[in-house]
Amino acid sequence: MKTFLDWSAYDTYGIGDAYSGIPATGGNYAKAVAVCMHSRDCQNTGKGVMCPSYRITGDKAHSTEARVAAFKAALNDGGDAHAFADPRLDKAMDLCVSCKACKKECPSAVDMTLIKTEYLAQRHEIKGVPTRTRLFGGVPEWTGRHRGLLRRAILLRNRVPGLAWLTERLLGITARRPIPEPAPAPFAATDSAAAEAPRGEVILFVDTFCHHFEPEVAEAAQQVLEHAGYHVRIARPDPADAEPDRPLCCGRTYLTTGMVEKARSEGKRVLAAFEKEIAAQTPIIGLEPSCLLSLRDELYSLGLGEKVGALGKQLFLFEEFLAREHQNRGLRLQLKPLDLPRAVLHGHCHQKAFGVMKATRKVLGLIPGFSYDIVETSCCGMAGSFGLEAEHYDASMLMAEIALLPAMRAAAEDAPLIANGFSCRHQIEHGAGRKARHIALLLRDALPAA
Repeated sequence: MKTFLDWSAYDTYGIGDAYSGIPATGGNYAKAVAVCMHSRDCQNTGKGVMCPSYRITGDKAHSTEARVAAFKAALNDGGDAHAFADPRLDKAMDLCVSCKACKKECPSAVDMTLIKTEYLAQRHEIKGVPTRTRLFGGVPEWTGRHRGLLRRAILLRNRVPGLAWLTERLLGITARRPIPEPAPAPFAATDSAAAEAPRGEVILFVDTFCHHFEPEVAEAAQQVLEHAGYHVRIARPDPADAEPDRPLCCGRTYLTTGMVEKARSEGKRVLAAFEKEIAAQTPIIGLEPSCLLSLRDELYSLGLGEKVGALGKQLFLFEEFLAREHQNRGLRLQLKPLDLPRAVLHGHCHQKAFGVMKATRKVLGLIPGFSYDIVETSCCGMAGSFGLEAEHYDASMLMAEIALLPAMRAAAEDAPLIANGFSCRHQIEHGAGRKARHIALLLRDALPAA
């Protein structure tokens, strides 16, 4: 069976283990599906993230276990060329938000996010890629090549009555929420000045969303790192890159929309850009959880060679890096107290799935006297483009209303709301009318006056 992703990591699954019901077709991909041991942890409604779609419906058909059953049936009943066009899969996967919770919270570590990517890629091969998918998945290209046009189009759509309704009718983009607007100017990629940097050099990987939509996050992160004693170099494409002026991209938007070849191209650009850094073992710091952690996880599935593993060891989220440096390398950030009420912290699904929340808590603890509460939430419901899709808007808001939005509304009027995910911040602003902030902005505010 031809697959778009590399499933060789599952080659030995099922040998001498208790896995049962591996589909007759599908090879290693079928084994990845069959790791489910029916523990039904995906049908929990207590602590944790999994499974957001089950939590809002109470219907087992929208759980990870049911999705596994649908894939098994499709792979058993259909030939390789037709299995992924099975309507049972469309129904089963409809409310999957690719939150990555099952890989963390399921005892069998079912990676439904990656399974969904392969499913979408196969489906596109059979039916073609829908226009809306090309628009959402192609955000890195649109912002990199046609930024001005994209910004004007979004501003127009968000402000002119009737255009939102028209885009919903034509493209299926919900009229009930604004589309995130690119900032007036992108992030100005300027390396640190050639001054003494006692803690050495780091590279700041500025993702598409920080670069084009919220450049102030990247600016704040650079300020904090420079204050801490690092020489900050902004990640740039390799000089031989076909598009040297287009910022690097993790490929996440392409993966979640099943546009695997596009994601693979972005992965190759990243590896080429960091080839020398891999040899030098220079720390590479990212800001958007889903972007940085995609490089550390999904990049393996694109079949790009051994350098992926070496690169992964150098990739850190901003808060991970600061926590590591504080714990192991004597970093002592000189921060001032912030005269603020008790804050509210929401963890991005990928922060939770990859165990980053501990680092987030540790870094917040570096601010003298700073206090906060962590909201016990599932997925925020925005989940990239999921909450912008007309047919999924209601489900998106139901996910947010489980705990996230009530907690944000209940927070004191001037209390900081902290959310490191771009989609999460968009959902909070839309649903609660409050602006949440990235941790980098909070730390920058706590820097002592120059």
